[in-house]
Parts: sequence; structure tokens; C-alpha cells
Amino acid sequence: MSKDQEPARTSAFSRTTITELMIPSYANFGGKIHGGILLSLMDKVAYATASKHSGAYCVTVSVDTVDFLQPVEVGELVSLKASINYVGNSSMVVGIKVVSENVKTAHTKHTNTCYFTMVAKGEDDKPTKVPKLILETATDVRRFVEAIYRRKFKQNYETNLKEIKNNWEKQDIDALLENQRCINKLSKQA
Repeated sequence: MSKDQEPARTSAFSRTTITELMIPSYANFGGKIHGGILLSLMDKVAYATASKHSGAYCVTVSVDTVDFLQPVEVGELVSLKASINYVGNSSMVVGIKVVSENVKTAHTKHTNTCYFTMVAKGEDDKPTKVPKLILETATDVRRFVEAIYRRKFKQNYETNLKEIKNNWEKQDIDALLENQRCINKLSKQA
């Protein structure tokens, strides 16, 4: 099969929305919906979206940029809107937008945004190739390019952090901690 004949799907093909009522047992000690409940729902919609695109069982390999923008209240309807933003060979980035709606007032608010990287698994439990992503709209192109940049930023972050760890003894720790809200009992100046 030539490269142009590889299977390909649009983002619209696998776009998924899950809506769930937030019940009292989902609340944390502050009376708001527990972040873990929302993360579980995000994982569920990411799986559904990635599995639909790939036609395979998928696993979560990373979760990037989970931003909790506003609290979710008991009694609200939460809708998780997911789409495939990027595909690699076996991996897919699923973008998720979470919207909460007060059913009494019809007021909606954007509460969360996040990106899940999912990997498709074959029958042998090894990563398997996924269909290409057909970019149909300017939004599709923007999301794909943003995912490329997020991936590059993550690689740079990991490289920089590794370099810091490898050169730990060369760091001026006292200078870094000078105006921070900590007490360094191991300070060289003490």
C-alpha cells in the first residue's frame, strides 16, 4: 500500500461528546466536584475518541496541560468534547474541552482543557499503526500544528531538566532559593 493509500480519517469521524450529571457523591470536601472525577471522565472520552479513530484498543500514555479553570458544582451537567488533534505512527493526541452547564439558569462555563496522548495497541499488545488524520478545516490544521509544538516543548523541557539534574553540583542553589518562600537548612552560607 503506498503512502497515499494508507487509511485516513477526519477529526469529525471520531469526535466524541460525553455528558454526565454531577451528583453529590462526586463532591470533594469543599463541596465542588472532585478533580479526580473529572480526570476519570476525561480519560473515558479520550479512550472513546482514540479507539474510534484507530479502530483499536488504546491506552493513555500521558496527560498534558490539565487546566482547571473554574469549579464544577453538584447538579451541573458536564460535557466533555473530544477530538483527535494529532496522529503519529501509533499515538494520537486527543484534545478535550470540558463545559459545565447549570440546568436551572442555562449558564455554561468552560471549566477544563487538556490533552491526552493515547497509543493504539494491536492484538499482540504492541503499538499498532493508526490512520492518518485528514485536516479539513483551519481549526484542524491549527490543532495539529499546536500539538507538534507542544511535543517539541515537552522534549525541550525533558532535555533541560535532565541537564539540570546532571549538572546539579554546578548550580548556585543559594542564589536560586534566595527570594523563595523556603528555609534552606543545608545552605552553604549557614
